[in-house]
Amino acid sequence: MPIAIKMPALSPTMEEGTLSKWLVKVGDTVSSGDIMAEIETDKATMEFEAVDEGVIVSIDVAEGSEGVKVGTVIATLAGEDEDASAPAPKAAPAPAPATTPTPAATPAPSPAPAPAPVAAAAPAPKGDRVVASPLAKRIAADKGIDLAGVKGTGPNGRIVKADVAGAQPATAPVVASAPAATPAAAPTPAPAPAAASVPDFGIPYEAQKLNNVRKTIARRLTEAKQTIPHIYLTVDIQLDALLKLRGQLNKALEAQGVKLSVNDLIIKALAKALLQVPKCNVSFAGDELRSFSRADISVAVAAPSGLITPIIVDAGAKSISTIATEMKELANKAREGKLQPHEYQGGTASLSNLGMFGIKQFDAVINPPQGMIMAVGAGEQRPYVVDGALSIATVMSATGSFDHRAIDGADGAELMQAFKALIENPLGLVA
Repeated sequence: MPIAIKMPALSPTMEEGTLSKWLVKVGDTVSSGDIMAEIETDKATMEFEAVDEGVIVSIDVAEGSEGVKVGTVIATLAGEDEDASAPAPKAAPAPAPATTPTPAATPAPSPAPAPAPVAAAAPAPKGDRVVASPLAKRIAADKGIDLAGVKGTGPNGRIVKADVAGAQPATAPVVASAPAATPAAAPTPAPAPAAASVPDFGIPYEAQKLNNVRKTIARRLTEAKQTIPHIYLTVDIQLDALLKLRGQLNKALEAQGVKLSVNDLIIKALAKALLQVPKCNVSFAGDELRSFSRADISVAVAAPSGLITPIIVDAGAKSISTIATEMKELANKAREGKLQPHEYQGGTASLSNLGMFGIKQFDAVINPPQGMIMAVGAGEQRPYVVDGALSIATVMSATGSFDHRAIDGADGAELMQAFKALIENPLGLVA
């Protein structure tokens, strides 16, 4: 039997996708596990593996096709007894119906039941079901062969291609043509809504179609700003002790090939702060509030297709070196579009760091259904009061965005205080 390859659901939220690229062509033999195509989902571009073995007999959806619904047949494999070189049979065009003049204002009548034919092909005797391969049935139909009179040589008497290749066609009975009924008028399709017209004011521009990731980002961030009441809390944090500890740890880890970034330490600090202030490690879910027992930190990564947030699972319980190793692997996979759904879906809170771009401070948009996101800016030399005296220190501004439906301002302030304390006294991160 031919095997239909359908558009897969590569993530729980995927309803449609873009078939970015075919990596096979008609006539190729594929085995289970072979990469067949690259599919762009609402989150990333992912590789699609073959499950069955066979020969590609048709590519039903061209590469570059957008909005392909999950479950749509995108290709076909040759099955048992199938001739891989033969194209799939095409449906014969329906004969043109006889037209009967009808007044324009009068609806077309329902078609009358067709009279029974004068003679019909003799049915196979009851209890003797004809068992034949799809290819044998197709050849028999093309040649007008009655399979009831063909002896099968396949397994369990199954009729195969060789059995019908030399068989003679049966004499076709004469069948009287039934009078064609006047077809009902086809409903007029509703016109497609016109695209929103955005004036360009005569300024030269180049239009680019949005990919699925960018469409999802636009939809989710619009939803977040429209439905989540954000509250923003900012603190200034001295980084000198953290930078000193990082240097010492990197020296100790040099032999292992591990290099810690400031961001790795900040991930750990946010996770530990959430565990210290569990009222902020929550999610608003309609008529209930979900409080999480571990801190999974989603970390914003800029990928070619758009922003994506791979997750460090249970970051509060992991060592900083483990966080650094996982973060490096996840960031590389994100930039290559190879993240798996479990690597970017979930998380109890998010971290967005624009310090590497010299951004001093910014307010981030909450990533629903999470309850908060921490936005950190660049560490820079600033005048700072240390032990009652003005001095120069490396200072970073951090802003927490909180879902005010789930987190009160006082609880958010407590989290910011815990986060600041962990970074300014960083030995607590390795304890």
